[in-house]
Amino acid sequence: MDPYAALRYKEFNIFLVVRFAMVFAWSMQFIVIEWQVYSLTKDPLSLGIIGLMEVIPAVGMALFAGHVVDQKEKRNLLIKCIIGFSIISLGLFLVSDPSLEASIPQNQILYAIYFLVFLGGLVRAFIGPTVFSLIALIVPKKIYPNAATWSSSTWQLASVLGPAIAGFSISWIGVHWSMCLIFAFSLIALLFLFKIPQKPILNPKIGEPVIQSLKDGLRFVFGSKAIFGALTLDMVAVLFGGAVALLPIYAQDILHVGSEGFGILRAAPAVGASLTMLGSTRFPLHKNAGKKLLWAVFGFGICILVFGISELFWLSVIALFLSGAVDGVSMIIRQTILQLKTPDNMRGRVASVNSIFVGSSNELGAFESGLAAKLLGTVPAVVFGGCMTLLTVGTTALVSPTFRKLDLSKDVEDQQKE
Repeated sequence: MDPYAALRYKEFNIFLVVRFAMVFAWSMQFIVIEWQVYSLTKDPLSLGIIGLMEVIPAVGMALFAGHVVDQKEKRNLLIKCIIGFSIISLGLFLVSDPSLEASIPQNQILYAIYFLVFLGGLVRAFIGPTVFSLIALIVPKKIYPNAATWSSSTWQLASVLGPAIAGFSISWIGVHWSMCLIFAFSLIALLFLFKIPQKPILNPKIGEPVIQSLKDGLRFVFGSKAIFGALTLDMVAVLFGGAVALLPIYAQDILHVGSEGFGILRAAPAVGASLTMLGSTRFPLHKNAGKKLLWAVFGFGICILVFGISELFWLSVIALFLSGAVDGVSMIIRQTILQLKTPDNMRGRVASVNSIFVGSSNELGAFESGLAAKLLGTVPAVVFGGCMTLLTVGTTALVSPTFRKLDLSKDVEDQQKE
């Protein structure tokens, strides 16, 4: 198959610009917030609270958001989401003004940051399902796997540059003006999104009661062994392998590399994942997908263990880079499963369940890591997470032979024939 098939559609290229700008702004913003909060408190639990403040609304609203996405026009809904994110970014820019630290108590600044992060969680609940649904309306079905790979690669590239630029911008222009840069990228995403025309609503059950809609979505996800298995495996691995949430501690107190080193550490996993995803456009991963996913998550757990015990900057960077490379395999396979196995009229609800299982587990993982670091110490917390990831993989491989034998080759061939 043509590795550039999806890129031959103008609207999809515009969509990639929007996705890049949004992910870049979001990932950069999260890093800047982490740095500012830990600099203010020097408390690892405060890093966990950031994740908790985002995951509570993201999980609480996810299923309802999926219902809304399936009922509404996707382009306009995404415009509203980006406007919401822009307002939050502007708020963080104002709150991070250095003059406030001299005139407002530290706790009030922290509460304001946590509140804005909470609002960001509400917005994120809608963004994920909307983006997932919009892709299917921009490209034909036969190139869904290729489009999913390019979309994920763009996400990873933005995830590379966002943290890296955040680390350097904190050093060069400070937290306050870094927030201004984030706001600017959100506006770029908004401007490009207007270049994509409105799309039809493919759901034949417009006006369906919310409760029935949510039941149908959950029933579909839990009834699909491929989707449910992939989401569960990734959720537990990310939940206990969330070492990246503790990177400010490693950068400042263990490796002693400052904000620039922090940016490199934070970008390393995304660099590895990006290279994996670019390679997958030429070497697809759908054959023996189950085994590849299990080995990828196993490798992720090993990398987290190495990072946890490392006191050498270069070894830590390599471990994080490799963790991203194998995590990229996991992400591609999961996204391919979702694109191939999900009907058009249920994409919003399935994506919302995905955000609960996987997307929100990043923030829950951040909270778990912060709490574990508070109780056990930073290094033991990361080692514990790596061990739990390995235990999860071993258990899944033993109890689910059907998932272990999962192969998507026939599904991909069927899509290409349509």
